[in-house]
Amino acid sequence: MHDQISPPPAYSNQLLYDAGGRPVWPQGMPIGDGFQPPKPPSRRWFWIRRSIGIFFILFAITLAWLAITAPLSKSLQPIAPPQLTLLAANGKPIARNGAIVANPVRIKDLPPHVAQAFMAIEDRRFYTHWGVDPRGLARAAWSNASGNGIMQGGSTITQQLAKFTFLTPERSMTRKARELLIAFWLEARLSKDEILERYLSNVYFGDNVYGLRAASMHYFYRQPERLTVPQAAMLAGLVQAPSRLAPTKNPRLAEKRARMVLNAMVATQYLTKAEADVMEMARVDVRTTETLPTGTYFADWAMPQARAISNESYADITLKTTLDANMQETARRIIARAPLGKAQVALVAMRPNGEVVAMVGGRSYKASPFNRATQARRQPGSTFKLFVYLAALRAGLTPESMIDDTPITTGLYQPKNHSDRYRGKITLKQAFAQSSNVAAIRLFQQLKGPAVINTARDLGIRSPLAKDDPSLALGTSSTTLLELTAAYAAIAANSRPVVPHAIAQEQEGWLDWLLKPKRSLGSGQQEMMQEMMQAVIQEGTGRSARLAIPAYGKTGTSQDNRDALFIGYAGDLVVGVWIGNDDSSPLKGVSGGGLPARIWADFMAATVKGASIVRKPKPKPQGDPQSNPQSEPLPNPDGPVEPIDLPDIPQMPINIDGTDVRINRQNGVTVSTDVGGIPIDVSLGRNGVDVRQRQENEGERRQREERSQREERSRR
Repeated sequence: MHDQISPPPAYSNQLLYDAGGRPVWPQGMPIGDGFQPPKPPSRRWFWIRRSIGIFFILFAITLAWLAITAPLSKSLQPIAPPQLTLLAANGKPIARNGAIVANPVRIKDLPPHVAQAFMAIEDRRFYTHWGVDPRGLARAAWSNASGNGIMQGGSTITQQLAKFTFLTPERSMTRKARELLIAFWLEARLSKDEILERYLSNVYFGDNVYGLRAASMHYFYRQPERLTVPQAAMLAGLVQAPSRLAPTKNPRLAEKRARMVLNAMVATQYLTKAEADVMEMARVDVRTTETLPTGTYFADWAMPQARAISNESYADITLKTTLDANMQETARRIIARAPLGKAQVALVAMRPNGEVVAMVGGRSYKASPFNRATQARRQPGSTFKLFVYLAALRAGLTPESMIDDTPITTGLYQPKNHSDRYRGKITLKQAFAQSSNVAAIRLFQQLKGPAVINTARDLGIRSPLAKDDPSLALGTSSTTLLELTAAYAAIAANSRPVVPHAIAQEQEGWLDWLLKPKRSLGSGQQEMMQEMMQAVIQEGTGRSARLAIPAYGKTGTSQDNRDALFIGYAGDLVVGVWIGNDDSSPLKGVSGGGLPARIWADFMAATVKGASIVRKPKPKPQGDPQSNPQSEPLPNPDGPVEPIDLPDIPQMPINIDGTDVRINRQNGVTVSTDVGGIPIDVSLGRNGVDVRQRQENEGERRQREERSQREERSRR
């Protein structure tokens, strides 16, 4: 009798019997005679094989598409020097900046250490890979993750050269795939030395300089064939982040990066450690050369941002900026007519999201391209009190909390209020509006310095701030006008920090908005801060900045009147104005609530809808119940901007011996007389002297004839 063996489940429904009634497998072999049935094919392997086949088909299609669309032939053509054009928001060109280039280099003419420096830091296996280096990618990832001090990129020199052939700085997986394809193409068509020569002759080195020869002349004033090891190391180190590491702007970062290159050369055995340790860092030798000027303060500030975006493209680039051409012209016109004397001025206007729409860095770019809005670090004066009072609100105080506005008589630091005016016990709102110095110092001492400094940092202030120094509350630590204006923009936007920028940023999608952490000022803090800032303009030191719409701001005057500022916002515009002398000498009769506030109000009235200037109402005459200053029509916001630096001058007709003299705010001084019997008007106004014959009416003609007859009789 045969052993009873249960067949596998897959075969249980296929059991057959022979003529003797014995169970057999479908193949005819009796069960139990040692026959092992074949295993059925696995469905898992079926789908794996099918997936692999589909993958290779799609890969072939993708490869063919990349080969057709990638500019393979262009990758072998000479690379054109890039040119960058900046446009205003309305499309008007505002600056054009060309590149500094020179003749290409040849590997055989360079000292060996020049190419070795670039390969050590950028592509150690350049001469052994086929355009893509998996080992280099893994090594770079490990080096960056382990934080050993030498940051490396995974792209080979061939891949970096491939980037130069693209017309846009697009960052996408499609571009990366094309980059890899072009890298293989270059490796197949060019020798290693040719690839390295093209790379060195065209890579960007910062300061608008492209190619090793131009960079060598620009930074060290010598041909690349004579570069020393430290000089080659510094140039090789710039490739990673040329705009940030340029030794003309950040010498310490450039030297630190150059030392990393020397360490990499030691690791690749191009140098010994002893040789690297005794090498001194290269000294920059920049000579004055003719370059294409950009022409405006805004363009000079915007150009590095544009270059950072377009570094990877060697085609002509045109970028639209955030600059509003009309606002820029308005700012220029208002500043040109301001009675500044010999003082300098700066103005920054931005949206609450940081888009800079107007920038004036001085009275004349031609006379001085130094940008006082972005480069000058000056004392902010009482505009810094914004951070003190916001820190107080964070600590739980409110605008109605009380503070002593009385002289400080204890301690080493005993500041005084302006004009020695004190009001006793007042609210924080009153103290902020009247810019009380002693109240700000008492708040600083109560809150402690770190709370105020942390508040300033949260709102974007990056300049050094004095620690444990009560005078910080009065704005004794220097900042830039751009920093301060962006900090006030954070209040306007209720979002911190606001980063000022010249190139419009992509709008974030709903998913980005949902996932991005929100950093607002906190519950009710913006409303309370705005309440105090509005009080400055309505009833405090900034009354010259009153507008017909809600406006918020703060005046600031530094020690000895060396700086005068007004920073604030209305509508959707945040504006900062600074006035001072370049040599920090005191201003004469200028404070933050004076000329800076009036310039600010003029600019707002001309650029923000409905923001006409509200003049100080005239006192109501006694016994005249019909007089109501509020019923007077507001100035037309769309009309011409008028100077508000001088007091209102009513029309005053004066008659002097037959000659009429009229003084009018609009037309200036007009003298009406006659010369040789011909009636004329002589006007002296904004446009100079104007002399023209006057058309007489019948009464004036009769009076002139009578006057002539009297003069004739008197002569007889």
